[in-house]
This record gives sequence, C-alpha cells and structure tokens, in this order.
Amino acid sequence: MKKILKCRRGEGYIDVCILVLCAILVIALAVKVLPVFIAKQQLDTYATELCREAEISGRVGSETSRRAAVLTEQTGLSPRISWSKTGSIQLNEEITVTLTLERNLGLFGGFGSFPITLRSQASGKSEVYHK
Repeated sequence: MKKILKCRRGEGYIDVCILVLCAILVIALAVKVLPVFIAKQQLDTYATELCREAEISGRVGSETSRRAAVLTEQTGLSPRISWSKTGSIQLNEEITVTLTLERNLGLFGGFGSFPITLRSQASGKSEVYHK
C-alpha cells in the first residue's frame, strides 16, 4: 500500500490540466474585455471626426447631424452626443463635443456582468468667419 501512495507517475497530467484550464479562462476573459477597449477607441475617433466636421462647417447643425449618422453607420456605435454650443460658431471660437456610451461588460454570461460608461471628448476651434 505504501508503494502505491508514494508513486507520483501521473502527477504531471493534473498539472497540465490545471494549466490548460487557467489558459482557457484567461482567453475567455480577454474575449469579453477587449471589445470594450475597441469601442473606446472607436468612440474617441467618432468624437474627433465629429468635432472636425463642426470646425470645417463653422456650425453645429445639419452637417454635424449627417456626419454623426454616417459615423454611427460605419462604427455601429450610437452614443449620446452633447455640444458645448449649437448653431453658428464664429472664427476661433472653441467648440467641445462629448460622447457618452453605455457598454455591458459581461464576463461569463450573466455572472459578473455590469454596465460601464464610456466617455469621449474632443474640442476644436471654428475655421469659418460668419458676417
């Protein structure tokens, strides 16, 4: 009986199984968390491009609404958009856009799932002189 209990020939199999299980859990966590980082990057780009449209057109209105619709279609994101000013923006006046997006960070199905708020902000100056 002592000889059987001292035998450690199969010990490596258990170690490998635990290592594989841990690796799968890390990969599953990365698959659930990385899309949130990608969404944040897309939201930053969305804000920058939307602010640039306001700078070029010199106003917040139909041009920026059309650009927001195009960006929403391209990225698949539908953030809440708030501007520091609306209407015409005089030359060198600063404009700021803030985008807010709710994302659900669900780690393993319903377990460990919680919403997070992504915010992105971009600012610029108008390039149009209004008479």
